[in-house]
Amino acid sequence: MLTRLKVTGFKNLMDVDIRFGLFTCIAGRNATGKSNLFDAIRFLSAAATETLMKAALSVRNEEGSRADATSIFHRAGEHISERMLFEAEMIVPENVIDDLGMTATATVRFLRYTLELRCSGSPTGEASPRGPIEIVKEALVPITMKEADKLLAFPRNKASWRNSTLRVVEPKNRSAPFISTEKTAEGRLIKLHGDGGSRGRPVTSNPATQFRTTLSIANTAENPTVLCAKREMESWRLLQLEPAALRNPDQISASVQHMAANGAHLPSTLYQLAHAPMATSSGTQNEADPQRVYAQVANRLSELLDDVQRVNVERSERWDSLTLEVTDRSGTVHPARSLSDGTLRFLALTVLELDPQSQGVICLEEPENGIHPERIPGMLRLLRDIATDPDEPVDETNPLRQIIINTHSPTVVLETDDDCLLVAESYPLIEGDKLSTSVRFSYLSETWRAEAFPDEPTVTKGKLLAYLNPIPTQDDTMRGYYELVGRQAVNAAQDRRRRVADRHDLQMYLPLVAE
Repeated sequence: MLTRLKVTGFKNLMDVDIRFGLFTCIAGRNATGKSNLFDAIRFLSAAATETLMKAALSVRNEEGSRADATSIFHRAGEHISERMLFEAEMIVPENVIDDLGMTATATVRFLRYTLELRCSGSPTGEASPRGPIEIVKEALVPITMKEADKLLAFPRNKASWRNSTLRVVEPKNRSAPFISTEKTAEGRLIKLHGDGGSRGRPVTSNPATQFRTTLSIANTAENPTVLCAKREMESWRLLQLEPAALRNPDQISASVQHMAANGAHLPSTLYQLAHAPMATSSGTQNEADPQRVYAQVANRLSELLDDVQRVNVERSERWDSLTLEVTDRSGTVHPARSLSDGTLRFLALTVLELDPQSQGVICLEEPENGIHPERIPGMLRLLRDIATDPDEPVDETNPLRQIIINTHSPTVVLETDDDCLLVAESYPLIEGDKLSTSVRFSYLSETWRAEAFPDEPTVTKGKLLAYLNPIPTQDDTMRGYYELVGRQAVNAAQDRRRRVADRHDLQMYLPLVAE
């Protein structure tokens, strides 16, 4: 889980400092920098496994095509910023498997990772095998339990949730780093320290000659906490659900168990989940119950479509295929190839919610695409349910999973809980005689961020006026929800939530916008 991200010098992200909850919605106009934030997360994830050149080349540039290695650095006219700095605070998995099949257990689970880079050389890096990006500093340090109570300010059950996510192995008060960069008479050293608090062994005598991060070369249980941090960052991904990939059937013989970031292998993933033993909160497993799993998916899909009777994966031994099918109330079977783009994306997210192995940070751009405005509340409920429930312990039935979305839809903004909303705003940036733009991510007053960190910026009411479009409090989706779980239960749940549209300080503006 990514709890905080500080970025300077990446595209138009200058002095950005964001604190994340389990579900975060980022709203802003086109070209403000919402996607650049996702690119920064993707770059860090790629740098945990690939060379810096490959990580840089995997990031999109502003025109949407593949970038050159230096295009990820901030630009003001023809001037390219020389330095780029990342600082990420994260909760890592307790146990992971190394490249040799051994289990590694983290001794500390709340960590701060720092990576400072310098731009030099040609964009393609052809003159040097390490490319034009140099490492200036790399560090991985523990965050103490005392710090954690202050930094983890989002609403949660401090007893069960905290104890299940921040369990540590002795020593509990370790302050020594796991990765450090030190200055010496000969230059700088990057050191990899053992979990026992060793003085560390040098990984390189000169970080500038190292073409990949130290984190990326940790592949065995010899350094368990570093490996857990690597596995966590590997799990940060951007879902780009493509209708063509979602419509394709799978081969039975392929035995794919998890859906790809583009939505490929949706039938196989659902089939595997339906036929796998079901985990319980007590740690035991019940026998597989395919019909129960398919019924869960159908019930969730009924929040988007009224005419859903059944969801199923048809297995054909003859054609060696698994095909996703939806049956309507008239008994007509609709294979995936005939379903709408919005329906397929909703189905993919529904399957993602059921997959306990799908963990980490999941970024999603404009999830409202292909969804009728009346059904957007159902989409948001699904996204919130995919994220970890902060009131329950983290286990197989409640995996540590985080959702970050971006949008410019008024309906999404108004239906989002106000403490989950961040607003992206562009502002001019003057660097010497050069003028460029940067972005800030502001939150609303009277939310957990404002209470815990009062010195950080909040968004003005004027910036929210573009999103203040009145919406009905009881649309078809809500009426269906009343029938499903009962009016009293829904009212109680809504009392604990406060949408942006429900804020008392914005009510006076709603009639004006309606006119």
